[in-house]
Amino acid sequence: MDDDKPLQPETEDETPTEPAPQSSDEALYSEAEAPQTVRKVKPDRENSETDLEIEDNEKFFTTGQKELYLEACKLSNTTVTKLELEDNGITEEGILSLVEMLQENYYLQEMNISNNQLGLKGARIISDFLETNTSSIWSLELSGNDFKEESAALLCQVLSSNYRIKKLDLSHNQFSDVGGEHLGQMLATNVGLTSLDLSWNHFHTRGAVALCNGLRGNVTLTKLNLSMNGLGNEGALALGEVLRLNSCLVYLDVSGNDISNEGASKISRGLESNESLKVLKLFLNPISVDGALLLILSIKRNPKSRMEELDISNVLVSEQFVKTLDGVYAVHPQLDVVFKGVQGPSAKNINSLLTNPMKLIQSYADRHGITVEDFFKSLNPTGTTRMSVGDFQKVMIEQNKVPLNRYQVREVIKRLDEKTGMVNFSFLKTVKP
Repeated sequence: MDDDKPLQPETEDETPTEPAPQSSDEALYSEAEAPQTVRKVKPDRENSETDLEIEDNEKFFTTGQKELYLEACKLSNTTVTKLELEDNGITEEGILSLVEMLQENYYLQEMNISNNQLGLKGARIISDFLETNTSSIWSLELSGNDFKEESAALLCQVLSSNYRIKKLDLSHNQFSDVGGEHLGQMLATNVGLTSLDLSWNHFHTRGAVALCNGLRGNVTLTKLNLSMNGLGNEGALALGEVLRLNSCLVYLDVSGNDISNEGASKISRGLESNESLKVLKLFLNPISVDGALLLILSIKRNPKSRMEELDISNVLVSEQFVKTLDGVYAVHPQLDVVFKGVQGPSAKNINSLLTNPMKLIQSYADRHGITVEDFFKSLNPTGTTRMSVGDFQKVMIEQNKVPLNRYQVREVIKRLDEKTGMVNFSFLKTVKP
């Protein structure tokens, strides 16, 4: 590669092709037969053997044994955009070789080196790389690497001024309250991250408060996963203040954090004025129907709420809760509250409302001589086959062509959900319910 002429994504003579997303089944797998050769396994040609090469249409690269890995790291092939090295027992030597390769690769965008027990030495190498990073990496997965407080300090120091990394996974590590303080300071100044996964760490009150202090002024983070920590009610109080002040968060998961009705009350205060949050997950917290009522009433009182999903799916609610929820739905038809079930006679009534909604829609389509896809497209103002989950839920509740209750709409969304915040009904041209 000519160092004086950096690669340009576009030229007048050449129009690059955007790499098509591929499933894990389409990934390129390599395993060592001998030091000089590898077997490249594909789903449709499992027994083929070739020299180590990466074709132009290959986008994923996965290695296994150490010798092959070190050899592969010397490659600087411009067709590799995603590197999967999870659970490979990478050593310090391997990380150094990887970083050396990345210094010359301007095309790699996503890197997963989770579950390699990198520890402090690995964190230092990665931090040094990020400090001088000129690559195109925007997604970095570092889950399960035995990172502790010292590692948090190193990573956060460089991430404070790093704007390239957009998605960062630090879940299943050993960060505690001191790590939370480092992460909070980083979030206060970082202007790159849009998605951060800190689930399955050891944050408690002190760490939670520090994290939330950093989130108050953060202007880029839209998705935060803090599930399976120990935030407690004091952490919930800090989160409520974040929701009151932060105008960026769209997705917040605080499942499994020992938040009770007291904590739910604190979070509710933030929901009363928040205008950005769409998804709030409070699953596996000791919240009862009283805490659940506080949450939904706070959404009802906020005319500018954009909430689409409230997950309290371990809470057994009452008939009165269901009646109150109907009133909330009238104000916010895009909202879906997921709860465990209903105590009393209403439970049977709910079950009776679960008639297969796709059969009802298919029947309507057959009667009018259209496809199911045409039915959904007619409800979309843009006339396309994709919609956001919130918009789709709203139009499905409000349309009167095939009246469906909220439980049936939820079933339709489950079938069409792309797990990206969007539903896609293009495949319904031929699929029957």
